[in-house]
Amino acid sequence: MKDETIVDLFWRREESAIAETRTKYGRYLTKIAYRILGNLEDCEECVNDTYLKAWNSIPPQRPKTLPVYLGKITRQTAIDCYRRQTSVKRGGAEFEASLDELEECIPAGSTIEIELDGQMLSSVISQYLYTLPQDKRMLFIRRYFYCDSVKVLAKQNGCSQSKIKSTLFRMRAGLKEYLEKEGFVI
Repeated sequence: MKDETIVDLFWRREESAIAETRTKYGRYLTKIAYRILGNLEDCEECVNDTYLKAWNSIPPQRPKTLPVYLGKITRQTAIDCYRRQTSVKRGGAEFEASLDELEECIPAGSTIEIELDGQMLSSVISQYLYTLPQDKRMLFIRRYFYCDSVKVLAKQNGCSQSKIKSTLFRMRAGLKEYLEKEGFVI
């Protein structure tokens, strides 16, 4: 079924919208959640929450690209779940590893000023990514948005893990320099 048809089902408040979404995007959404949470049961709960949030937000939202819209909801839901879990204990999911890597080049989110500038930071990071060639931009997004492991990225790109690590290191260093040039204190 086409995405526009699924969105139309949501707009008409037909419950089949959830079933069609699950059929078409269930594995994709589970993969996003699993990379952050590392636990299949938590992923299933997160993906079900995504369906509910999509149901509650369409309408009034009318997403232009349904998989991106659902992916963002899933990612944020999984991050929220991860934060709840790790406020008590530390986990070892790929999400934590990717955050550790970015820690050295992203300003800490502890001050109110930084939190208020979150949208500006997001915009500057997007600007930086568009200075990169598409293959490197996708590598960055796959690692730090979708939380793909270095091993998976190396396999997808047909190169060694050490090459992926060094490429990511150089991109993080470039991002840090770009952010500092834009006035962010690292």
